[in-house]
Amino acid sequence: MRISKSILILAATSLFAANANAKMEGQFTDWTVHSKSQGGDKVCYALAKAKSKTPSSVKHGDIYFMVANWKSGAAKEQPSLLTSFNLKAQIPPTARIGSSRIPMYADQNEAFVESGDDEKKLVRSMRKGSTMRIDAVSARGTQISYEFSLKGITAALGKAKTVCR
Repeated sequence: MRISKSILILAATSLFAANANAKMEGQFTDWTVHSKSQGGDKVCYALAKAKSKTPSSVKHGDIYFMVANWKSGAAKEQPSLLTSFNLKAQIPPTARIGSSRIPMYADQNEAFVESGDDEKKLVRSMRKGSTMRIDAVSARGTQISYEFSLKGITAALGKAKTVCR
């Protein structure tokens, strides 16, 4: 699954880097929805900023979680973590909502869910939960953890899906 996602990873990275040119489609409590044309395709995504970052002694920069849809159908509700630094690829990040744990993999400054079934499980859990925690290790070897509020995620995902029809 990683190889087939390489183009989507590149698109997500460049999409986020150029977020200033994206159109904001709505605000849903702690989540915003944006859309952007990318390489002849339209991408719509729900985005939230980390509410807490640990350890507090580290400069984390901006940390976001994104769930993206491509109008072409290349990806539907693809979750990813976006950091301002590289992650250690040898130590897979983990997303946790309640008792549900979803393994991820690191690709430079992003983390993705490996399997389509796990992507669906994570997004389903996000809709039901109140907070999501991502544990990872930076390329420098620092154990890091981020918490995201899930307030507004269901409405944001609905809006992102509608905008990319």
